[in-house]
Amino acid sequence: MRRSLTAFFQTLMRNAGYFRNDNRLVEQVSWDDVQEFLKRPGNRYRLPAEAEWEYAARGGTTTRYSFGDNDSQLGVYAWFYGNARLNTHPVGKKQPNPFGLYDMHGNVWEWCGDTWHGNYQGAPADGSAWLSDGHAGLRVLRGGSWYNDSTHCTSGNRFKEGHDFRFFNTGFRVAASLPGNP
Repeated sequence: MRRSLTAFFQTLMRNAGYFRNDNRLVEQVSWDDVQEFLKRPGNRYRLPAEAEWEYAARGGTTTRYSFGDNDSQLGVYAWFYGNARLNTHPVGKKQPNPFGLYDMHGNVWEWCGDTWHGNYQGAPADGSAWLSDGHAGLRVLRGGSWYNDSTHCTSGNRFKEGHDFRFFNTGFRVAASLPGNP
């Protein structure tokens, strides 16, 4: 199974992406493209719920960024407009957040599993993806990108796009479900 997922991912990388390089992350993929990837037989991966994504991005903090409120330190943790030279960069070249996760701020916007809602009123209390009562054609993106300024790369910033939207600063991160959990 791992080999087939790896082969599929490599095919996706060759066929998607504006910045093609084996060491770069996949970008220019739509939410629909990610769903095709996730439908592979035996796959236990999924897009994180928006609540999960933000929890992971914050790394246990309550500040604007996982490293504090001062955006002068953003370049240590993220690829954004101020330092990325208008392109993506290999993952893991900046400092990780307190949970040890890389590139939660910047590099590419990341799709979440939720439909778009204008606020959190009525969101699932268990942190699962919010799929009902939203704008079915719009999906959630988080994290900011190499193309954005520091205000777009905060832990709490949200964005929305159509499920079929592709752009050279849009990618994804997967979450793994534990055996016995959805």
